[in-house]
Amino acid sequence: MLVGAGQVRRRLAQVALLAGVLTGCSGAAEDDPKASASASTSAAEAASDGGTAVKRGGTVGAAGSDCELPVTFDIAQYWEAEAVDGGTGKDKAGGSGEGSGDSADSELAQEIADALLHQGPVTAACEVDAKPAGNIGFLRIWTGEPGDDDARTVLEAFLADENGVSKAKYSAFKTGDLAGAEVKYLVTSKLLEETKEETALAVTTEKGPVVIHLGGMDTEEHRAMLPAYELAKETLRVG
Repeated sequence: MLVGAGQVRRRLAQVALLAGVLTGCSGAAEDDPKASASASTSAAEAASDGGTAVKRGGTVGAAGSDCELPVTFDIAQYWEAEAVDGGTGKDKAGGSGEGSGDSADSELAQEIADALLHQGPVTAACEVDAKPAGNIGFLRIWTGEPGDDDARTVLEAFLADENGVSKAKYSAFKTGDLAGAEVKYLVTSKLLEETKEETALAVTTEKGPVVIHLGGMDTEEHRAMLPAYELAKETLRVG
């Protein structure tokens, strides 16, 4: 009998977090130091230019953009967007395999993928990488099926499917033609014995809910990336 997605998430989330941290640190170490320094300097200059928090680097969400979404928003200069395939199904499980062992491995792999790509009522659709701007973290965008839940309900369900959450503070916001909910909270990794800040928002559209989440390797990285998150929030519009 397969382990449920929630149990798989609880068993693997900390391992996945550690793997992500190690990957991020390893990638940063392998990069050309001069290139990394240049990216950080450019990002700092952009942040101070004209009194704005960050310069705009483009817009995602529209048809033909790097990520097609129910909404559009601006991303910070140097940040790079990439679509995420959050689909499920046996065709994603890695082939038919030979023998019961291969089949079980494929099913477990699919179970793990499902647990990591789905959170609450939404599925991973896009991630915007901060590394080219000199930070370690992502803006991750999650989308769901149309329904009757409001933005606060969607956001609460999203957070309920996260491990180690504490001190969640919800608020409402309005931007353009959209009204949404936002939450700032702490998440603790028992494996790393570390607590960090994270932020997320949710809006609902005719095409379904959208959650935008900002994490980061640690609280310092999270706070450094908040201007990019605020830019996305302020420019958020129905696609």
